[in-house]
Amino acid sequence: MTTRTDHTDHTTDAAGAREESSARWRALALLACAELLGMSLWFSASAVTPALRVEWTLSETAASWLTLAVQLGFVVGTLFSALLNLPDVLSARRLFAVSAFLGALANAAFALYAHSFALGVSLRFLTGAFLAGVYPPGMKIMATWFRRGRGMALGVLVGALTLGKASPYLVNAVGSNDWRANVLFVSALAVVGGLIILIFVGDGPHALPPAEFDFARARQVFRNRGVRLANFGYFGHMWELYAMWTWAPAMLRASFAARGEPAALAETGSFLVIGAGAAGCAAAGLLADRVGRTLVTSWAMAASGACCLVVGFLFGASPAVLLALMIVWGATVVADSAQFSGCVTELGDPKYLGTALTIQTCLGFLLTLGSIHLVPVLVARVGWRYAFAALAPGPAFGIYSMLRLRALPEARKIAHGRR
Repeated sequence: MTTRTDHTDHTTDAAGAREESSARWRALALLACAELLGMSLWFSASAVTPALRVEWTLSETAASWLTLAVQLGFVVGTLFSALLNLPDVLSARRLFAVSAFLGALANAAFALYAHSFALGVSLRFLTGAFLAGVYPPGMKIMATWFRRGRGMALGVLVGALTLGKASPYLVNAVGSNDWRANVLFVSALAVVGGLIILIFVGDGPHALPPAEFDFARARQVFRNRGVRLANFGYFGHMWELYAMWTWAPAMLRASFAARGEPAALAETGSFLVIGAGAAGCAAAGLLADRVGRTLVTSWAMAASGACCLVVGFLFGASPAVLLALMIVWGATVVADSAQFSGCVTELGDPKYLGTALTIQTCLGFLLTLGSIHLVPVLVARVGWRYAFAALAPGPAFGIYSMLRLRALPEARKIAHGRR
């Protein structure tokens, strides 16, 4: 016979579970919004490259440094953050907010004071360095709210980040004809993102106390076999991702211009191609929690790798046909991104998740410097038809690594046994 006390306890527990569930969805929504706004800084200069090439008389290779500088700054920032265990010994929320504010300041300085290539690249480097305090801490905050459904939550977060990186192209398409005004607007978005985290988002119920500083912790990350293979999968994915995001808009501009299409169509198309990754991340996150992270990442890399090989043959083709394939590419090229991080959060030391995630992103972004630089070199030699094919080995290596991870006993920790 159930007593009144038992019934009351059960009702209280159920109410508490509903309240916690409601709180975590609210936190995810706010965190995703903040991540979208904060990471909008990333391509704010890349989106206005056509205007900068004219104003500063830049070659295609020189213009690519406006993106490469951000990547390099991010690598230096994440390396510094990982070596000092900053996401684990400091409040991840405050680190996120302060970094977003400083990144917005550097981006605003680019809009207001950059009148030469040298100063412009320096300010883009600083922007990237500060963004190192936005992306990995954001993932760590999310992990404090979600254990079950973590793949979906990470997918939503990386999807928001992807939409944020696409947003400068939309701002450039519909905003001012003055590129400086558009870049300033993006800086304001990042400030709002930092305020959202600082004021409205707290740590979740699974948060751990601040860890002690351990200089050797960054090096020890790779001693974990499962984490190591998850990182290798991530590295293959990253070889493709940022080179695609950087140069797909350039290909669209060149292809549409060859057919006499208006420039605004290429900018809007670029937003759609990169922004499609938001839907891809959310869908992959839902699927990964059900069938496993190693399978979903492998499927996504197989699809995006195929796009690498095919897309060049549509250069100069009907804009609708080219854009359709590139939207598929944009959706699949980043769909798997969150799941590599999910594997690290499930296989790594819970006390140093921030450090492990920061090391992963640091090395992954370091790799992107090579592929971003490679594509325009190949375009100059073999044209757009074959240039993107050089990205396909990345997904191939990533698939191999994730299938090896799937075969390990410790893979049972991934996605609550679904691997």
